[in-house]
Amino acid sequence: MHALPPTESNEPLSQELEQPLLEVESCLNLLGEALVRRDSAAIEMQAAALHQALAQAIKAFGEAARAGNVPANLRHRLVLAGGRVAAQRESLARATAALDRAIDVLMPSESTGLYSALGKSERKTLGGSFQA
Repeated sequence: MHALPPTESNEPLSQELEQPLLEVESCLNLLGEALVRRDSAAIEMQAAALHQALAQAIKAFGEAARAGNVPANLRHRLVLAGGRVAAQRESLARATAALDRAIDVLMPSESTGLYSALGKSERKTLGGSFQA
């Protein structure tokens, strides 16, 4: 979807970096599809897979960077993948905030001074504790 074409270089290092990067890009695509479907089980599964793929890619790129051998096109693709991760994280944060607001409307956290599920009237004191 948003991935650049694979490197055509036959350098062994490029191939070693290409595979973890392809895995990250694939996980991002699958997570994006799960988000669109609002499939919570798939989102959780793909998020875990993305976390693992990112860890492997960061390790591989970190080792290559210490040696000063990261090809520019692969570095660019990794930056794009990082941007997609940030965008998906922001999207999830907005969705979570909207859900939190909806829950707050349906289930206010402030005591109403009425009877609680336990049968006692709950009133907050200045100290934050409840009294009967």
